[in-house]
Parts: sequence; C-alpha cells; structure tokens
Amino acid sequence: MKQLQKIFLQGLVTFLPIALTIYIIYAGVAIVDSFLGDALRQILPIYIPGLGFLITIVLILLLGLMLNNLLAGGIFQKLEQKLTKVPFIKAIYSPLRDLMNLFSKGGGPGGLQKVVLVDIGEGENPIRAMGLVTRESFKDVPAIEQNAGDRVAVYIPMSYGLGGFTLMIPRNRITPLDMPIEKAMSLAITGWVKADKNEGEKK
Repeated sequence: MKQLQKIFLQGLVTFLPIALTIYIIYAGVAIVDSFLGDALRQILPIYIPGLGFLITIVLILLLGLMLNNLLAGGIFQKLEQKLTKVPFIKAIYSPLRDLMNLFSKGGGPGGLQKVVLVDIGEGENPIRAMGLVTRESFKDVPAIEQNAGDRVAVYIPMSYGLGGFTLMIPRNRITPLDMPIEKAMSLAITGWVKADKNEGEKK
C-alpha cells in the first residue's frame, strides 16, 4: 500500500505542473482571444477560434514597432504625460506601467537590477534574506533622497507568489549574488524547496 501511495504521489507531482501549465496557457490564450473574438464573430461570417488571439498579438507587435519610431514614440510619451495628470487614471495607470517596466527592464534602469543578500539585524551572523535591487537612486523622491543616505531599495519577494515588501537598505548591508533574476524569482516563489535533479549525482 505504501509503495502504491509513493507511486501515485510521484505521478501526481509530475502530472500537476504539466496540467496546470497547459491550463494557464489555454486560459491566457482564451482571455486574449476574447478581446477581439466577440467583435470578430459579429463581423465575419465564419469565425476561426484563435483568430482574435492572433490579431491581438499582431496589434501588440505593431504597437511595439510604432513606439520604436521616434515620431510615434514622442506622440505616445506626450499622450502618456497627459494621462498621468488625470487623477483617477493616474492612480490606475501609473502603478500598472511601473509594474510592467519593473519586469520588462530587468537588468537595466527602471527594472530589477541585480540579486542580493540582505543582512537583517545586527551581529556577526545576521539573518539574511534574498532580494532584488529595484533602484539605487532616490533623486525623483526628494523627501527620501534627503534622508536616505547611501541606501538602495531592495524588493524582498514572499514565497508562493503571495506578494513581497521593499526595504531601503544601507548599501554596505547588501551582498551581490551572481544569480540570474529569473532563477532568484523561481527560488523565492517555491520557498526554496526546488532542488536540482542532478544535485545528488554531483555529490
């Protein structure tokens, strides 16, 4: 019975990530497809499932190409500046824009810049947490710039994607890690329970 239970759990552990990945991709495609799909069904005599998804992807690519054009990019920046001046729209648009920039510009200005270990507490052996440096300057926030000293903003992700929090840490209390940001996020989300399958073989 124990052997059967062990075999079942091994199968379940293998099956669930695959099934959930397929389901999330399917649900994502269905949601994107619905953006234009409902309108296309009213216009086209025959609607092919997935057509709304393909057109949405093409439109996003065209938007990206336009933004790389100096003229179109300048027009969009002016439009964005006007949007961020409208109180209600600013409260929604600005955080969403900053969140997208955070992950799309990983390794560059305005994005997640590097993985670090943060010393929390005093003493020779302080508690350490892994974090992601999000900014090293507070010039755009004068109230913080005047009192921050030599500090950096470090985002500490919580396990299982439940959120996180940001600390303004003195620079001398962080230690850079030679680790890709994607690897750090993966370890944080799984609570560091993910192990390398080849780890046991290397020892």
